[in-house]
Amino acid sequence: MAATWQGVTLARILRSRGRIGEVAAQILTDFPQRLTALREVYLSDGKKPPRSIAVRRCWLHKGQAIFHFEGVDSISAAEVFVGLEIQLPLSERVTLPAGLFFISDLKGCEIWEHGAAAPLGTVRDVLPTGVDSPGTPLLVVDAAQGEMLIPFAEEICTGINSAARRIEVVLPEGLRGLNT
Repeated sequence: MAATWQGVTLARILRSRGRIGEVAAQILTDFPQRLTALREVYLSDGKKPPRSIAVRRCWLHKGQAIFHFEGVDSISAAEVFVGLEIQLPLSERVTLPAGLFFISDLKGCEIWEHGAAAPLGTVRDVLPTGVDSPGTPLLVVDAAQGEMLIPFAEEICTGINSAARRIEVVLPEGLRGLNT
């Protein structure tokens, strides 16, 4: 039995660009400079296994990544890539410093209140906060009493073990009331 693909999405192709087969992609990584050094990526539609493609050139332009793939030399050839995700194998993603986590590693983690006998719920998503400068992200937790928003702050999330799929929290007084 073939191994299941485990990849990380770095960008999503939005449209063709230029006359020579380039595509413009929405950047979905916190490390966009890394895109310019890639020589091979995987393209995924989310239905079939991703396929590898050589990168002729990539550069950043006006908040997007512009890719020119090997063998793609026209607008019509580039248009077939619109909507595809640009991925790398999970094993090739950036190694984060201690104390930092990928959102994908937090999703699915159980939230345990310190000393509780059962989990509060499971992380469904992570919401960024702050418009001009980053704020404290919020964990969106599916809990028995409904959706809870828990700030992803060191003082609240006191134990994080993404490999064990567990986050221990000490909820500040009144937080439960804000979420009901």
